Amino acid sequence: MRTVNGWDIDGQVQALVQKYPQLRDRVDPARVAEQQRTAVEAADSGDDFGTSAEGGRGESYVLAQQSIRTRMHGIDQLTDILTAHSRAESDIVLDLLGGDGLIDRVMSLLGKDRPLVITCDASPFMVEAAWDQGIGALRQRAEKLLFHDASVGGVLLAYGTHHIPVADRQRVADEAFRVIEPGGVFVLHDFPTGSPVDTWFSKVVDVYSATGHDHRHFDREETESYLCSAGFGDVQLLSMDDSFVVSGPTKEQAELELGRYLVNMYGLVGLVDEYGPEHGPRRAFELACDTFRYDGWEPARREVRVGYDAAQGAWTAAMPREALVGVGRKPTTTGDPA
Repeated sequence: MRTVNGWDIDGQVQALVQKYPQLRDRVDPARVAEQQRTAVEAADSGDDFGTSAEGGRGESYVLAQQSIRTRMHGIDQLTDILTAHSRAESDIVLDLLGGDGLIDRVMSLLGKDRPLVITCDASPFMVEAAWDQGIGALRQRAEKLLFHDASVGGVLLAYGTHHIPVADRQRVADEAFRVIEPGGVFVLHDFPTGSPVDTWFSKVVDVYSATGHDHRHFDREETESYLCSAGFGDVQLLSMDDSFVVSGPTKEQAELELGRYLVNMYGLVGLVDEYGPEHGPRRAFELACDTFRYDGWEPARREVRVGYDAAQGAWTAAMPREALVGVGRKPTTTGDPA
């Protein structure tokens, strides 16, 4: 384990190269120098995932990610999509919104053959949190990647994609195309506009979190347009079940565990202030039951469900989330649709 300063991009690169020597010729020193020069200026833009003292919700978010299995189902599918579509020689994948390294930790827990995931994030706090857990991480913005052209096998943009300003979204796709080698893939994941997740953010997170949540989610046409305009071929739009699943020894405790997870995950301090530390999570669970309903899905996934899992010997609470996943592959030759 090694703690690295979240603002020291050059120090992060040095530590990453020491940890993963195969990165040595893939990071662009000129881009690193430029990013380091402007790092202090970027602090003025704010950091929703910084510390509470900085007006962010980073600490509660990191606390939620200690429950690694809660999001395992979705992350397992997402990484399978990435590896199944890739034709790249390199196994290096940039996780652009990696936070404190949850995807890396989930893949390690699953124990499957996996690519080398490099956790990246714009938040210095998240980068430090990843290094504190022994996960190599790099502070870089999704629209200003620090890697050479055609230097990695894939790019993953997930879990927070809607935080990217609309004006920057095409640039992010273009940057992904630049750094991916021919045959590599870009996977763009979000929860579509008008979905229960979108409603949850606008009616619950925006109201009860300290940071608010005034961010526009993606739709199918927008996602496809970014990938195609960047130059990716064989573009596909997929729907993916990305449910939260938690467990507890009793039905009530499973429900409360889901409520606690939601309070921490989204920094719902307003619910705790209004209902208290004991009843705030209960209210979060009730709001989730009201919000997460998918008409037309099979009954097992269309609403929040709590039941006894004999295999686990515990009660589980599952909250359905349907994600939109865009996948594009970089052509191997001019005119090749990949």
